[in-house]
Amino acid sequence: MSLIRYEYADGCARITMTNPDRGNVFSPAAGDELLAAILRAKADSARVIVLAAEGKYFSVGGDLAGFAAADDLGPYILELAEGANRMITELVRCDAIVVSAVQGTAAGVGFPLAAAADIVVAADRAKFSLAYAKVGLSVDGGGSLLVHTLGLHRVLRLTLLGDMLSADEALEAGLVARVVPADELDATVDEVVATLLAGSPEALARTKHLIRDVADPNPESALRREAESISALGGSASGREGINAFLEKRPPSFGG
Repeated sequence: MSLIRYEYADGCARITMTNPDRGNVFSPAAGDELLAAILRAKADSARVIVLAAEGKYFSVGGDLAGFAAADDLGPYILELAEGANRMITELVRCDAIVVSAVQGTAAGVGFPLAAAADIVVAADRAKFSLAYAKVGLSVDGGGSLLVHTLGLHRVLRLTLLGDMLSADEALEAGLVARVVPADELDATVDEVVATLLAGSPEALARTKHLIRDVADPNPESALRREAESISALGGSASGREGINAFLEKRPPSFGG
């Protein structure tokens, strides 16, 4: 079963996660398909890429059931994180303007995936979560890069306390460009896409790169540090306890 749907027309590539029954989890298979779709959009010379998802969740993040089943969790998570990093890098570095349509909760790596877009449009019911620490892990997929958008102490609050960021809070913080009722999300994204397609491709691409390079000229180094950190934690007793506790629906016991 395909986990990703790819559609291309008139300069716009639409990439949709299609595993709503599992919350569009980020598994090795989903990561491979998502990266392949992004590279296909690049090969198609897409001027705009839209990231979207079916169902209640944009993405619940990593497949913790898959984590729990892995024989050697540290290397497993490292490979998965490096795949996510390549995907994020392609979105950030490509000439296409990336638009994410966040219809529901974006958690774990789903949050920085949505935020890797240049323009984020959210339904009013959307929420954003970086609660990795609750399962004994640290952020990946560009979660630390959110400091550039949200600010140091807001990101510390989201990661250390596990607080949720509402769509309206994300709008106030500058992460989200538009917040609309859920039934208006698709139409609003279409309007944003039309505006982008009406612009100069060269001017938009150059502007994207100039602004992103000022914000962070070397995001790859941050992504690498994230991958190493989450891999080390995944291979630790703390990481195993956090993941197992989440799956068993009990409070974790991390010791002290």
